Amino acid sequence: MKIKTEALVIREKSIGDNDRLVTLMTDNMGIINAFAVGAKSIKSRRGAASSLLSFSDFTLDKKKDSYRISEASIKRVFFDVGSDIESLSLAQYFCELSEYFYPLDEYSKEFLRLILNSLHFITTKEKSLNMIKAITELKIAAISGYEPNLISCSGCGKFEDSSMFFNFSDGSLYCSSCADNGGMIQLSPDILKAMRHILYSDFSKIYSFSLSENNMKKLSKVTERYILYHAEKNFKTLDFYNSIKQ
Repeated sequence: MKIKTEALVIREKSIGDNDRLVTLMTDNMGIINAFAVGAKSIKSRRGAASSLLSFSDFTLDKKKDSYRISEASIKRVFFDVGSDIESLSLAQYFCELSEYFYPLDEYSKEFLRLILNSLHFITTKEKSLNMIKAITELKIAAISGYEPNLISCSGCGKFEDSSMFFNFSDGSLYCSSCADNGGMIQLSPDILKAMRHILYSDFSKIYSFSLSENNMKKLSKVTERYILYHAEKNFKTLDFYNSIKQ
């Protein structure tokens, strides 16, 4: 049985001297593993197309529950040997997040679109890494069923206050009068506005907002803390990214 799909390679593992086992985020089958036989050979036409962070057209042979890549052609390679390590490590973190949070037994075009857009902005350097990271973390949480409720105070319904407080455990928002500060973090009006923009804007506009670099770093810390809370684990790629970032 042959299946055609577009997919991003989010993980690769060497099998023997010439083969790879790759993890693909597809546009129509969710996340799957597939064997790329002979992909490490310099003569292989599937080699570059099945390498990490390549977005490619694949033809897959399916036998029972396993897949084998029979044909592959590159649509876009996001990173190469000369890529800077900070950008590459952030991209690998997004791949690890995707594999962990992607809905089981489902496929999500929105998930794939988000990661492809984030990789695009990393490689073109059109947006700051802190901005891309914050958007990706918050949108992954939302797509995966952990969307916070940032519309208004969960206690009294107030939309704005001099400071609002964010509860990481359930993603709820409280004004200064209703917050008990237990396990909550204070959000400035600018950071709350940015988070609302990411969650509630049309997808094509989620990268279109501005913050000072200092506030962008604070936003990135908030979204990181939120995604880690709900993952209930640490990510090695994130630890590495944080150890080397400027």
